[in-house]
Amino acid sequence: MQLLRDALTAVVLAAGISLVSPVAYAQQGTAEFTAGPFENLAGTWSGSGTITMKDGGHERVRCSGTYTVGSGGNTMRNELRCSSDSYKVEMTTDVTQTGEQLAGNWTENTRHVAGRVSGRATPTSINARAEGDTFTALLAVTTHGDRQSISIQSPGSEVSDVSVTMTRGSR
Repeated sequence: MQLLRDALTAVVLAAGISLVSPVAYAQQGTAEFTAGPFENLAGTWSGSGTITMKDGGHERVRCSGTYTVGSGGNTMRNELRCSSDSYKVEMTTDVTQTGEQLAGNWTENTRHVAGRVSGRATPTSINARAEGDTFTALLAVTTHGDRQSISIQSPGSEVSDVSVTMTRGSR
């Protein structure tokens, strides 16, 4: 049960981190950005994916969330819910992007656990590290229009891989 709880926490965290996809940069000239990377990501998103355990077992997961953007697109708060057939997780994430660096915090609301997020963003993807008391996860996120692909690896954990695809429902 603890293993599934950690896996679902990682999924919710990844979905929350997916909000930092920087494809929303508005360019002026060749190198100057006029809007933050979160500018066009506000709204509701939902999707599903698979958790793969170290022993090869799989479980489906479903996620939905709402993202609120501030500070000209440079900050975002998200509230996410993910569930599998046997578990639910609710999480809030606050992330700030400065240049290509992102940083923030996450809180899992039902279990009162929290952690940090750090990483680097490019115009089409992000690579981030999420840390908490019970796990560290390496995240890769790509966004194309209203679709996000999220991949998570958690070295040393019983959860070897997580894959989730999210689509935007409304803005």
